[in-house]
Amino acid sequence: MQNFSDRQVAVLTAALALLLLAWDLSGLDLALAHWFGGVGGFALRDNPFLTTVLHDGAKRLAWLLALGLCVAVWWPVGRLRRLAIHRRLQLASTTLLAVLVVSALKSFSTASCPSSLVDFGGVAQYIPHWQHLLSPDGGSGGCFPAGHASSGFAFVGGYFAWRGTAPVMARRWLAASLLAGLVLGVAQQIRGAHFTSHTLWTAFICWCVAWAMDGLFARMACGPVCADMGQAA
Repeated sequence: MQNFSDRQVAVLTAALALLLLAWDLSGLDLALAHWFGGVGGFALRDNPFLTTVLHDGAKRLAWLLALGLCVAVWWPVGRLRRLAIHRRLQLASTTLLAVLVVSALKSFSTASCPSSLVDFGGVAQYIPHWQHLLSPDGGSGGCFPAGHASSGFAFVGGYFAWRGTAPVMARRWLAASLLAGLVLGVAQQIRGAHFTSHTLWTAFICWCVAWAMDGLFARMACGPVCADMGQAA
């Protein structure tokens, strides 16, 4: 199985965007939230495993891994030695930028968490996704996209860094990053901290950041050759 070409990545990204918009219009966010909570709140909101292991512990591990990738730009270990230095830099910087973008979007968001909704004992009203831009839900906001899920999804940039050197490694890295993000996202949904769409959009945002950074680093690595080609054209 070959990795996606640049054109296939573009088609896939567009298709994912349409699917996410369809999910937002489906109303399934609220229905799924009711699986885990009710007017009395979310029963597992303070569950030790979800809070201590899958939240605090996972966040610390993700930052350690990100720090390790930064150090490995200059002192690579293991399979990272197979990556050129600009690809190692791409991997580290993409991971940090993805987290930064998600965090920045959260800071401006007016979307509240499920636990803040009237349906679950809070004060906010449920408003379909993206309509928060026009009509705040009456809650504290700051809940979109899913910041904790980015602890896993932020590493999807490894797919682009590896795909030219080690295709199998690229696919495994992508699968591991997506799985980690989904597990962390679902854990937060069970606690009433996020809707499913928050997790899905976080994955999409991290993917788009990784794709954009891959284009940037490919251009930088090409250097004068690309410049000469552009002038010739």
